Amino acid sequence: MPVRLGEELALEDVVAVARGAPVELSQEAARRMRAARAVVEAKVAAGETVYGVTTGFGSLASVRIPPEAAQALQSAIVRSHATAVGPALSREEARAMLALRAHVLALGRSGVRVELVDRMVEMLNRDLVPVVPEQGSLGASGDLAPLACLALPLIGEGEVLADGRRTPARRALADAGLEPLALEAKEGLALVNGTQGMLAVGILAAERAAALAKAADVAAAMTVEACLGTDVPFDERLHALRPHPGQAASAANLRRLLGGSEIGASHRDSDHLVQDAYSLRCTPQVHGALREVLAFARRVLRTEASSVSDNPIVLAESGEVLSGGNFHGQPVASALDALALATVPVASISERRLFRLLDVTKSNGLPPFLVRDSGLNSGFMLAQYTAASLVSESKTLAHPASVDSIPSSAGQEDHVSMGMTAARHAREIVSNAAIVVAIEALAAAQGIDLRAPLAPAAATRAARDAVREAVPFLEADRALGPDIEAAVALVRGGGLVAAVEAAIGPLA
Repeated sequence: MPVRLGEELALEDVVAVARGAPVELSQEAARRMRAARAVVEAKVAAGETVYGVTTGFGSLASVRIPPEAAQALQSAIVRSHATAVGPALSREEARAMLALRAHVLALGRSGVRVELVDRMVEMLNRDLVPVVPEQGSLGASGDLAPLACLALPLIGEGEVLADGRRTPARRALADAGLEPLALEAKEGLALVNGTQGMLAVGILAAERAAALAKAADVAAAMTVEACLGTDVPFDERLHALRPHPGQAASAANLRRLLGGSEIGASHRDSDHLVQDAYSLRCTPQVHGALREVLAFARRVLRTEASSVSDNPIVLAESGEVLSGGNFHGQPVASALDALALATVPVASISERRLFRLLDVTKSNGLPPFLVRDSGLNSGFMLAQYTAASLVSESKTLAHPASVDSIPSSAGQEDHVSMGMTAARHAREIVSNAAIVVAIEALAAAQGIDLRAPLAPAAATRAARDAVREAVPFLEADRALGPDIEAAVALVRGGGLVAAVEAAIGPLA
């Protein structure tokens, strides 16, 4: 069923469209858009001064533009603002961005024609995805440069992904039997003002972070078993005394993941294994903190997805056009910085658990670096180097982008959010963390196998088996790059968690 633009938009809807779901414009949204459009046309006909409609932009707001130049003005803003550089957003991110911008316009507060959103809907449904470089946004007036690049194909300029290939937009439109649009009053400005760049990247990063939280619990449980750790710190009574919901959810997962473990039972009454290191014992507290911040970030993203972030805003009921600052990305930027910050400790504690698996003085009897004939073989030694490198890189990316600001437009835009930078950093940190967790799961599967004939729990056995379907046991040194890639695919693709949930039911 198509996702309806112009109505309440859930984060799950955005993810679905990013992955290829069709969209449609609701009739009520079209009605609202026509009412707002009538206000804009009346202002132009009356010769009133309206920012970005009969004036220039930014610090050029005092420059009067005659009504007959309105069309040229709107095309000019798209062309002049399309200065984004760097790697292109992924297809999913660009689809999400296009859907989000169409949705904002469909809310009926921007004063654009229905035909403009109809074209954006058609591009999504035909999978003609604008090529959008990801660098160049200051996050106020929203994501100007990336949004301008998103808009270029509407007027037959820029590039699109068509059948997975970068193609000049004019050619791709012609092949689809479509003509470039001629923008009219207010439409160019409406296309470039807003937070949909940072929002698209942020929503997809948050989706991956939610999956990461479950995968990290699975990998941690595998390591607890392999290192002969105890499940006592995950006792429900302990966590009831500090009832953070995220912490409680992670602890509940770990109890279920380790339930019925023969490995765990083998040392339950040990005299010397009294208390585990923090990286094992405090997993719920660290993983839970990510869940808490993720809940906050998703609330902000959900609110922003169905908010009007344009400027100026058309109030059809009163016939007014008001200038404001709803395009400022600070709420989104701050939330995504927080998400980035909360994800780094998940990667960091995963790397520390990995380290314990490999250190013969900390692993409670596992061979050095989890391989027989160590010395001749280095086993997983260098895999930990890779994990450590990614954690260190993530720490540098976690510096909050939203605390920075730099003035632009001759001082008119003198405080900006850097929200797109925050989104990109959050995305990269989540990506790095997934690799670290995958390496931990890969090593922990080796450690569990080395505990044979003792059997793991049903859940961790399912996780180990999922790893083994993709990666064989490490008998002697081989190039681990392909093994790590396979493990990363299991984590990012959801296969690791799916295997566990098939065995014990959904994780929290």
